[in-house]
Amino acid sequence: MAVERRVGVMGLGNVLMGDDALGPYVIGLLKARYRFEAGVSVEDLGTPGLDLHPHLAGLDALILIDTVRAEGEPGEVRTYRRDEILRHPPAQRVGPHDPGVKEALLALEFAGDGPSDVLLVGVIPGNVEQSVGLSAAVQKSVPAVVGEILAELERLGYTPAAYDPPREPDLWWERPATPVC
Repeated sequence: MAVERRVGVMGLGNVLMGDDALGPYVIGLLKARYRFEAGVSVEDLGTPGLDLHPHLAGLDALILIDTVRAEGEPGEVRTYRRDEILRHPPAQRVGPHDPGVKEALLALEFAGDGPSDVLLVGVIPGNVEQSVGLSAAVQKSVPAVVGEILAELERLGYTPAAYDPPREPDLWWERPATPVC
């Protein structure tokens, strides 16, 4: 009997900070467009800060979606494996909501309870100021990000089934505000 692997597909980001909403946006899109097999959890984690590690504990594989600081143009997709993420020690944290990905992976490695298979699918942001909605450059990268995620799931032995017809994602933060009287 084969042992089922636990796979997490998790988006990080603040939906009120422009392109930082990439993670939640892609998670909303994935949930609306695909049905995932048992063993695959798809979650928008928002901005967990140092509280990230409980979400990763017990996973065998992890796919993270977030914006990344890297050389290049806004909208360019970057992928990083676990060893690349952990190559350098964690940087000084600037705020309490910084993701803490390295810290969480290292703490879980020490505890013997973290994912051994990690892929970060990142996009260089254009706008990370207080605003709602992705910039055109980052919006244009979303199909490539989804493609990377689906390819990684396939590599791990999971094939999400597309809904027919596809559903629209519930991106609540992009809905017009309802006036309160």
